[in-house]
Amino acid sequence: MTETSTRTMPQPIRDGQGADDPGPRNAQMDIQNPNLLVPPETDAGTLPNMKYSFSQAHMRLEKGGWAREVTQREMPIATTLAGVNMRLAPGAYRELHWHKQSEWAYVLDGRCRISAVDQDGRNFLDDVKAGDLWFFPQGIPHHIQALEEGVEFLLVFNDGNFSENDTFLISDWFAHTPRSVLAKNFGVAEEDFSSIPTSELYIFDGTVPPSLDSDRILSPSGDVPRSLTHRLDSQTPLRTSGGSVRIVDSRNFEASTNTSAALVEIDPGAIRELHWHPTNDEWQYYISGQGRMGVFADSGRNRTFDYQAGDVGYVPFAMGHYIENTGDTPLKLLEMFLAPRFEDVSLVQWMALTPPEVIREHLNVSDNVMNSLRSEKQPIFRP
Repeated sequence: MTETSTRTMPQPIRDGQGADDPGPRNAQMDIQNPNLLVPPETDAGTLPNMKYSFSQAHMRLEKGGWAREVTQREMPIATTLAGVNMRLAPGAYRELHWHKQSEWAYVLDGRCRISAVDQDGRNFLDDVKAGDLWFFPQGIPHHIQALEEGVEFLLVFNDGNFSENDTFLISDWFAHTPRSVLAKNFGVAEEDFSSIPTSELYIFDGTVPPSLDSDRILSPSGDVPRSLTHRLDSQTPLRTSGGSVRIVDSRNFEASTNTSAALVEIDPGAIRELHWHPTNDEWQYYISGQGRMGVFADSGRNRTFDYQAGDVGYVPFAMGHYIENTGDTPLKLLEMFLAPRFEDVSLVQWMALTPPEVIREHLNVSDNVMNSLRSEKQPIFRP
């Protein structure tokens, strides 16, 4: 490495502390993680890693698409939820299957058709596009098929140890059931199963389906009583001086009984305020932009992490944190919780609703801070 290139690369030096790093090193990783290379002076103590990028995850390539996952295996602290990023080419299928876990999904790009049948024989069929959600309860069989432009989506499961590679697939079941049993079950000859797959399909090519109406099958038991889809991006956001938020949970998406989320957009230079969540860990997915998150634990421990599009973040239950947009474009992310309702506690609101002399004697803040608190007594969610 030349002297010139060493000088132009970021160095672990801050106010006379540290020293240059002549290498070997991964310069791109250092550039993407400036708050790890040169932590803020307020960082202290030891906390687990709270960042993992889908770009570091193993990519499973299939004829018709791909899938990759971030689970507790990749990110040990992430115990409550696991995520899968999947792409299907036009017409391709994520085959008929079911899980032990529930499946919450956000469409990132394109469109697809989803279907499900519940335990009472009621069915559901719908088309979803970028910005839409779906939710399949655990044990409910379903499938996903890409429409003309293909589709990419994020799946979130209510178990940190979940793996998309360990699901119940219809092709796998057929391949491991004697043909004599299949024949008895369907009331046909064994020869009728001579061409079934000999192993799982998982993701495979298909033909783009016909119109939604022509694809519908009327069930004698009727439709699933609660819609399994939700148009999140079409939901009216709560706007603040620094961005916006769309909150979705069991109150406005009744089918999602165990998973809640907030779709947050933070303007350049703004922050998702100092806060914590009183009941659950937070699993994050960064959709676009760049930012940093500071996480405060007990005993004076604090760490700061940097995030870009495609990264997963995680905050353990009750730990205080903020998210700051450090780029020049909006920072967009999903905050996910294994809970039927979204809940958070604002540091500012807590202080505003506490007797002012208590705040002064604790923190010795200025009159400007106290005057600012007087206007913050209502529930807020402010980037």
